[in-house]
Amino acid sequence: MAKTKQQLLSRIYDDPKNYPYGFRRSGDFSISEADALATYGHLFNALYKGEIQPSDDEDERILAIMRGDAKPENATERAWLKYQSRLNRPKLGSLYGNKKQAVTDVDDDDDMGLNDDLGDSIDPDDD
Repeated sequence: MAKTKQQLLSRIYDDPKNYPYGFRRSGDFSISEADALATYGHLFNALYKGEIQPSDDEDERILAIMRGDAKPENATERAWLKYQSRLNRPKLGSLYGNKKQAVTDVDDDDDMGLNDDLGDSIDPDDD
């Protein structure tokens, strides 16, 4: 079923995967930007994914902004570009790596031996 522009604008847009507490509570957007995303998000997302065809000059302009052919002129257009840049930013890794330390039994006397990431065993009785 093809959705119309009016149907898309009547629904509130949210992104529970990336913003589970909403745009307002994320700290990434101002109140006006969060309201613009909630109001126009479904329309912009449908245009972005190609689910609907642009119906007027405004929709064509939004697509040109998304492609980078035009500069955003209002808060709604800037909010969408900011949202897309937040979604597509590189994920940072940990400085300490992602390996977990392994715990192995050394004796049956409830003494635990630890292995660090390098494979060296650490003996808790060495003091």
